[in-house]
Amino acid sequence: MATFLPPALDDFFKAVFNPSRPALQFAVKNLIGGGLALYLAFILEMQQPQWALTTVFIVNQPLSGMVLSKGAYRMLGTFVGAVVSLGMIALFGQTPVLFLLSMALWLGICTAGASLYRNNASYGFVLAGYTTAIIALPSTAAPLSVFDQAQARFFEITLGIVCASLVSTVLWPRRIEHQLAVQARGAWQSGMAAAASELLGTDLRQGLLDALGRIVSVDAQRDHAAFEGPDGRVRAQALRVMSRDLLSLLRVARGVARLRLMLDPSDGKSVDPLIQGVAQALADGGEAALHQQAVVVDESLLVSGLEPPVHLCLMRLTVVLQLAGVAGQTLAAVEQGSEVRNAPGPLAWHRDLEQGVMSGLRSALAFLAVAGLWVFTAWPAGLGAVSICGVVLSLFAGREAPAGAALNFLKGIAVSVPVAALVSFLLPGGDAFSMLCLGLGVPLFMASLCLSQPAIAPIASSFCIFFVNNVAPANVMIHDLDSFINRALATLVGVGVSVLVFRVVSLGPGVRHYRRLVQASLSDLSQLTRRPLAQAESWFGGRMADRLMRLARYRTQHPDEPNLEWHHGLNGLDLGGELLHLRGCLVDADPSLARERDLYLRNLGRLFKQGEPSPGQSDLLDEPSERLLKALDANTGLTPRRQELARAAVVQVQYVWHSWCGNGPASPTPPPA
Repeated sequence: MATFLPPALDDFFKAVFNPSRPALQFAVKNLIGGGLALYLAFILEMQQPQWALTTVFIVNQPLSGMVLSKGAYRMLGTFVGAVVSLGMIALFGQTPVLFLLSMALWLGICTAGASLYRNNASYGFVLAGYTTAIIALPSTAAPLSVFDQAQARFFEITLGIVCASLVSTVLWPRRIEHQLAVQARGAWQSGMAAAASELLGTDLRQGLLDALGRIVSVDAQRDHAAFEGPDGRVRAQALRVMSRDLLSLLRVARGVARLRLMLDPSDGKSVDPLIQGVAQALADGGEAALHQQAVVVDESLLVSGLEPPVHLCLMRLTVVLQLAGVAGQTLAAVEQGSEVRNAPGPLAWHRDLEQGVMSGLRSALAFLAVAGLWVFTAWPAGLGAVSICGVVLSLFAGREAPAGAALNFLKGIAVSVPVAALVSFLLPGGDAFSMLCLGLGVPLFMASLCLSQPAIAPIASSFCIFFVNNVAPANVMIHDLDSFINRALATLVGVGVSVLVFRVVSLGPGVRHYRRLVQASLSDLSQLTRRPLAQAESWFGGRMADRLMRLARYRTQHPDEPNLEWHHGLNGLDLGGELLHLRGCLVDADPSLARERDLYLRNLGRLFKQGEPSPGQSDLLDEPSERLLKALDANTGLTPRRQELARAAVVQVQYVWHSWCGNGPASPTPPPA
């Protein structure tokens, strides 16, 4: 019968009446951690024990490392928000207009920070914003109590974090470092398959995007593993190396495919079987197959009479095999928890400063609108609406689709109100701790089971938070129906206004946003000519992976429009990859060659700073490339292998630049000699 129900109810019945074992364990851990936090809050006679209970449901996650990391940043954000609250009340407690303006400014700053950062750092900004709204706004009625409020809130939340972390670590612990090994293998398999597709030229979008998405996704989990102790940090370090190796493999594989396009038809036919063999070995992923293909390619390089372009293509093919072998070794290090050396920094990502500022401005203006409504209507419960509006703006204003997230938040609140009323006013003996636990425990247990269903998890999470806050468990329960209704209405109004603002003032990515992605890629390419090489791969590769996934979303949403931005993104990725390869080949060049290298890199940097390439700029790189190629021919300090690979990189940079100036992807037509 569940199939005839609306999707949300269908998911609810599946979660409650047919839960999985991990979902049951997670729900039990929520109840035990929450009950412990609430009991200790009662024993310690804290002002608002519900915040200790609520914190357990906010920070609890299926994996222990995620609980620890989220709890740590929640504690940090709460501390910062409490300190800012004290400062605001001290400076502007007697001047309401200045106080509201400063509050709006702070929410705008936190929203901008949350949109510019990710994972734990973003969560810290969110907490700093809405903790200030929760502490400072109610304290305007009694400024002298702000220190007690800030102190109480910090200790209540700290108690909840400690209880959640303790239960998650002791009871049915699931360490994220073990999950990390499984996800790392998935990312490795996807990267190897994408490299095989790139070699063959059979899939220039979906395979690449899938690999980049998995690499970025597993790298995000690395932050949590670092909180699980030395073993987790070792795996996280090895994962950084594997991500770098996979990005290197993808860019070099794309370089081989471009070199193949530049060959004469007869030469191409002689190279195709070797490329196909390497692609098959990459797709299989076996160490023996890779080694066998390496032997075959090395033997082919020894054949006399090879044309220089063919030799360059085969030389680059050997690099693909080497990088594939290295990526396999780093995967083993992740799975076995082995220590690796010379780990790069974490993957970087694209930060859109303009988008962050606009999100912060929208958050500030929305807060001022709700605050103005409260001031002019003199609604007694309006302060609660202003406070919850600040919370919702901090939580969702920095996201790409805040309206949908805030609407799910509102749905959870709407469901929590009647359930909380039932527990607060109709449950007999609610003042007794045992009956209170029963009244709270049954709805929270069911909501915890619903957290295992992704479609209704946001609604269930919001329900848990506001169900507890509406019941407001305390040592002395106050059953006031009028106050309950006013608080509930204020909460619904505050969140409803936030949803309306998100709907009306949409900052969804448009053409201007995607043009900024291209400009940011050119800026990164300019920096790549001088950035330290040891960290450049993770820095540039991570940012370009992020941008390509964003550009792909635009291409999917607008399939009928000319998609120059997607081609710009691919060309930027290819130029950066060849630039990294060239710098790696010439890192130990002798003084004369180093001067030509540096001059070439400076010319490239100036060229990238001029903005998006155009047909009139097509020949601007020809002369610098010819100078560097002549310097390479005259140089005897490099090994023949590195000299050839450097030549191939210069030719490739020139080739990709010509194709970019033509506003399209790399074509089979090579640049002029």
